[in-house]
Amino acid sequence: MFSGKLIIFSAPSGSGKTTIVKYLIDKNPILGFSISACTRPQRSNEINGFDYYFLTPYDFQEKVKRGEFVEWEEVYENGFYGTLESEIDRLWSLGKHVIFDVDVKGALNLKRLYQEKALSIFVKVPSYEILEARLKNRGTESDASMELRLAKVREEMNYEHKFDKVLLNNDLDIAFVEAQQMVDKFLS
Repeated sequence: MFSGKLIIFSAPSGSGKTTIVKYLIDKNPILGFSISACTRPQRSNEINGFDYYFLTPYDFQEKVKRGEFVEWEEVYENGFYGTLESEIDRLWSLGKHVIFDVDVKGALNLKRLYQEKALSIFVKVPSYEILEARLKNRGTESDASMELRLAKVREEMNYEHKFDKVLLNNDLDIAFVEAQQMVDKFLS
């Protein structure tokens, strides 16, 4: 089986990492998106098995016990996220390099596990205030969940120095070009 490389994008919520990852997937047929598993409620615009594998906390923990995850984290209380080993195998069986959109701890765990086969990229925005405004403009969070997300944002902004590369997303078009250059260099 093809054993490709892994490109790991991570950043606090609202940084634009998902938009950048979607752009790269559209432009690079050799990249396959790793669908994460999670226990959070499915949003109305999301599709199970496409956006996430939505699991109950019990089912998630059973998969943990069986060793089915290459990495997982309890990102929020009873809010688990992780990468199933079968997901990486699925993409490699299609001859694709795997691209991830994961939280910072998950990203660092993937990098630690796959080492030189993985490129970790932290997407940075100019300020906390910009991130906060982006999150509020989404309109997807209750006041309580917004406070949890903002606390997580403050924590995650301190991780950028642990990544292979830092991508500043101040202008999305420039970030697209720079992200593509990072991917091209890593895959060549």
